[in-house]
Amino acid sequence: MKEEQNVEWKQIWRDEYLKWLCGFANADGGTLVIGKNDRGETVGVPDAQKLLVDIPNKVRDILGIIVDVNLHAENQREYLEIVVEPYPYPVSYKGEYHYRSGSTKQELKGAALDKFLLRKQGKRWDGVPVPGFHAGECSQAALQLFRKKAAKSERMTEAVLEDSADLLLENLQLTEDHYLKRAATLLFYDNPEKFATGAYVKIGFFVTDDDLRYQDEIHGNLFEQVERTLELLFAKYLKAYISYEGIYRVETFLFPPQALREALLNAIVHKDYSGGAPIQISVYEDRIVFWNYGQLPENWTLDHLQEKHPSNPYNPLIANAFFRAGYIEAWGRGIAKINRECREHGIALPIFDYHMSGLMLTFYANPQHLIAALGEELARRILGEKVGVETTQKTTQKTTQETTQETTQETTQEKSSGSESPT
Repeated sequence: MKEEQNVEWKQIWRDEYLKWLCGFANADGGTLVIGKNDRGETVGVPDAQKLLVDIPNKVRDILGIIVDVNLHAENQREYLEIVVEPYPYPVSYKGEYHYRSGSTKQELKGAALDKFLLRKQGKRWDGVPVPGFHAGECSQAALQLFRKKAAKSERMTEAVLEDSADLLLENLQLTEDHYLKRAATLLFYDNPEKFATGAYVKIGFFVTDDDLRYQDEIHGNLFEQVERTLELLFAKYLKAYISYEGIYRVETFLFPPQALREALLNAIVHKDYSGGAPIQISVYEDRIVFWNYGQLPENWTLDHLQEKHPSNPYNPLIANAFFRAGYIEAWGRGIAKINRECREHGIALPIFDYHMSGLMLTFYANPQHLIAALGEELARRILGEKVGVETTQKTTQKTTQETTQETTQETTQEKSSGSESPT
């Protein structure tokens, strides 16, 4: 047995190792081995028979859980294995909550502790009731916009949409014991930052990473943030390149509008609003970067995002409202939709970068499109290398051919399944 995520070796028993058992119980379970050194060599444990009785009793009395303590022998030396099952409810050590992460034990505090306790209770951040906030404080404009969008999407009945604000919010599962939930403060209140610091969008135009030329902040309820952010992006921040269809002049944005819309909606639905940081959109001449504070679902990786996967929004109540209003689908196809839009637009697939602080999504412009939009000399200077028109033409032609083939395959699959591509 190797020391890893679910295995820890200790040479002797100390009562402080109850914290490690607490961490295992709060995570995915695990085994604490007593009588082995850091190299996994059995060194033996004194008083093994006594510990067989003492450890289960201490675990029961202090942690309130039951563990299996097994005695083993190797090379005529005894060692103990303490096996801990994962517990569905929070386990504390004298009022402290510990958690096993990787090969380390961490004491949970602050926002991390709040998330852990909510998760163990089967709740999410956006589902917590908020005292002192009621339907009368909701924005009538936000409620009216939602009703209009939901009626168009046909995902709620007319009778429900004609109900009072109280009944509508209840139908959206935004109430609990006469309280409205946090999701309601973000969706239908004009100043959601009163309840969640950083509940807004920030856009900046950068020449380089340290050269910010201008910026804007978009505040208000989440529906308003979506509408105004997209409007501002395309009116002020994004450049278009020129092409011709016969005698007609056509202006096309460097980045596919539907992909950017999907990226913004994903950021809003999956953001961890307890972090206090706004969604940040950094626009450069040749790329655009979306960043939102948060984390991937447990046990998910970036590779998992690129595969077909079920919808698992960080804020399910916010996601439900956006689904009812027709902004998003509910099938976990947002990434697939973004990738498809990029292929059809003739640009590279976006790059995902995930750190503990959040998820970053970067779109890069096609060099040939950049030349058309900015001129060859400026485009070369921005890209930092000599851009050959012939090379980019070949690249674009190849991308177009691949896109046509993939799009044809996707269309065939979608027709055979009888449904549209969900987000």
